[in-house]
Amino acid sequence: MHVIIMGPPGAGKGTQAERMTKDFALLHISTGEIFRNAVKEGTEMGKKAKEYMDKGLLVPDEIVVGIVKERLSRPDCAGGVLLDGFPRTVEQAEALDEVMQDLNMKIDAAISVDVNEEELINRLTGRRVCRNCGATYHLKFNPPKVRNICDHCSGELYQRSDDTIDTVKERLAVYNKQTLPMIEYYQRKNLFVSVDGSQSINQVYSVISAHLQKIKEQ
Repeated sequence: MHVIIMGPPGAGKGTQAERMTKDFALLHISTGEIFRNAVKEGTEMGKKAKEYMDKGLLVPDEIVVGIVKERLSRPDCAGGVLLDGFPRTVEQAEALDEVMQDLNMKIDAAISVDVNEEELINRLTGRRVCRNCGATYHLKFNPPKVRNICDHCSGELYQRSDDTIDTVKERLAVYNKQTLPMIEYYQRKNLFVSVDGSQSINQVYSVISAHLQKIKEQ
């Protein structure tokens, strides 16, 4: 079984991905991680990507897709994968279909954890991080015992620059612009599954696992 997990920043897809990989024996493939590894290992596509990165340029889709293909072609992916962070656009989704076909694989589901924008903004802008030890808190869901002071080391808590309201709104706008056409793409293939991410973690996972179980039994 090969699955894509999607969702805007703050939707909680990382938490769901962790449980999906464990319960359904899927290999979690985070695009950011395989990208860094390809560059570090000096694979053919990794070397090409590094040339662009060293010049401060965006890495073209064909190289990003090539890195994904390199990773998917390894034996440990044969039992099933969970793709996280890729594809991000319709063009990448189409390229992924070609890659999967070449490798005698297919996408079985594109699962999107969806949360309304107001809730996402509350989740993301409430995050605070300790300057000293890096511990993470949330003003609403996981507040420190003393305001702006880390429970573990008494370090100062701060708001990361990418968690400010303007930056969060920009991140969400970019996600929506790129992803809405991709949702339509997977809807046309009858592979798209939308899950209400405003529910509890267990409720969200219950919906996801029921769908994956159905695929598994087909």
